[in-house]
Amino acid sequence: MISIGQTAPDFTLPRDGGETLTLSAQRPKKVVLYFYPKDDTSGCTLEAQDFTAKLADFHAAGCEVIGLSKDSVAAHDKFCKKYGLGIVLVSDAEGTVCEDYGVWKEKSMYGKTYMGIERTTVLIDGSGKIAQIWPKVKVNGHVEAVLAAVQAL
Repeated sequence: MISIGQTAPDFTLPRDGGETLTLSAQRPKKVVLYFYPKDDTSGCTLEAQDFTAKLADFHAAGCEVIGLSKDSVAAHDKFCKKYGLGIVLVSDAEGTVCEDYGVWKEKSMYGKTYMGIERTTVLIDGSGKIAQIWPKVKVNGHVEAVLAAVQAL
């Protein structure tokens, strides 16, 4: 489990477009790392579109936005193309980063329990330390709250 003030667990993962992304290589930029359950589902699509719509504001504040799910790079590419997304999407197919950040949780729907990604956003400052964590994210209004936190950092 992660906590505010600790160094964000580093990773190198494949990203959309066929390249790789290393978290620590983003420094000294701030990073919004958001974990989401699945490409091309209603809540995840809305969240990705909201982050894309505000991407210029995040960049102006010296911040990169990275979305992470267990979906494949091919699924990410299709998702980005379908909705014109401008954010970076990385694939944690093995789930190691989800485990490191404590977002792989037991969930339940219609009385059945299953394991899945709990929608979570982590703000990482320019030195690589965790500045803020939003667990159990509700999509509406979330991107604006995250942008305000980035601008205040």
